[in-house]
Amino acid sequence: MKKLFMGVRLKRLRDERRLTQQALADAIGLSLSYLNQIENNQRPLTVPVLLKLNAAFGVDVQLFSDEDEARLVAELREGLSLPHVGEEISGAEIKELATNMPAVGKAIVALHKKLARALDETAALAARLGDDRRPDTRTASAPFEEVRDFFYARHNYIDSLDRAAEAVSAAMGRATPGAIEDRLRERHGVRVVRDEGETGYLLRRSYDAATRVLRLPASLGAGRQSFQLATQLAFLEFGEMIDEQISGTPFTNGEARSLARIGLANYFAGALVLPYGAFLKAAEDMRYDIDLLGQKFGVGFETVCHRLSTLQRPGARGVPFFFIRVDRAGNISKRQSATDFHFSRAGGTCPLWNVYEAFVRPGRILTQLAEMPDARTYLWIARTVSHATGGYGAPEKTFAIGLGCDLRHAGRLVYSNGLRLDDAAARTPIGAGCKICGRPRCPQRAFPSVAEPALVDEATSTFAPYSSS
Repeated sequence: MKKLFMGVRLKRLRDERRLTQQALADAIGLSLSYLNQIENNQRPLTVPVLLKLNAAFGVDVQLFSDEDEARLVAELREGLSLPHVGEEISGAEIKELATNMPAVGKAIVALHKKLARALDETAALAARLGDDRRPDTRTASAPFEEVRDFFYARHNYIDSLDRAAEAVSAAMGRATPGAIEDRLRERHGVRVVRDEGETGYLLRRSYDAATRVLRLPASLGAGRQSFQLATQLAFLEFGEMIDEQISGTPFTNGEARSLARIGLANYFAGALVLPYGAFLKAAEDMRYDIDLLGQKFGVGFETVCHRLSTLQRPGARGVPFFFIRVDRAGNISKRQSATDFHFSRAGGTCPLWNVYEAFVRPGRILTQLAEMPDARTYLWIARTVSHATGGYGAPEKTFAIGLGCDLRHAGRLVYSNGLRLDDAAARTPIGAGCKICGRPRCPQRAFPSVAEPALVDEATSTFAPYSSS
């Protein structure tokens, strides 16, 4: 474990508990001078001290995690590198802010997000000026971004729902479609109807509250049936718990709150079909082999990847993953993170990232060691998945799924076999998005970096576009 100097966070904890230095020192069995040195970053915060804080005050050691610091650094780097900031802020200054004043850093990130939203709405208003047919100037993506931020802030883990789902799964023995359907019928009077013979676009789930009839397409496989049945069970049986999760969150409108409720119900469904303890044990035993996990639990590749990105229960954490789903045009339809990996909201993602190569090799699992501009390196797994609604000629959708983790966890994954983890030359340099990526000689650059002025020279033509100083 690297040395953690987090004196400001410790001071903040003491202030929140209204304790003097002497009272805190006595509570955790340290001398006053030793505690004073920790608070002034003259000594690191050690594991034994963290354990004493946990025992004395029930403090989650994640509060002092460098993973949280790295997440905040990534968000600050994006927000503070844009042109409207007007100041050039070094990486060292950003790290200092994230380490010593995380609350201030989070406030800056929140202000940046509000500004970005306001700029989007201003652009939408300008585009619609004079058109009275569309009075709503909110951008369609804003509610979805709010919900993504909601899960990101919680490391993509919702403890109360996860434990509730695990308890229900244990009571069932296994969350098969029949078992979940029986619970819906016996506890909630719900009748499940499977529609046969429909073609074209099919709803995965349609519930009529008046008649208590839940309709599912007969074409759904067992795993997807279980997920849809479990989602409905979450709304009916754990609706209050879902509402408690979002009650203190300042969503800007009802649409965002409804999306958050759906996201939490889907979270419960995944946790019911893939109960935490059993799934984590299987993942560790199988070295996170996605195909083997899918076979064991009867679910698809995407479902396994999504669940792997949620294994962050205190005291029983799995590998912290970043999960993403993109289409051929680079549109991100799902993005969940239990780690510090962060892609820009502006300027797209990086074309050198292997999630895009997956479309060229459909159905194959691709691996990549990718290094970010700040030298953090990740192991990425990517593969395409396709879903169809019926037979020949029916609509189909294809996505690439990306699952990534920090290099230090890579050895726990079967996908690291044969990779040169310690060889810097084996790593692909990627960025968080062209507009904020400072790599000076990237041949795939689509936009000039806002962090560096572009060099425009009529007498010179370079291989890499948008050269900078």
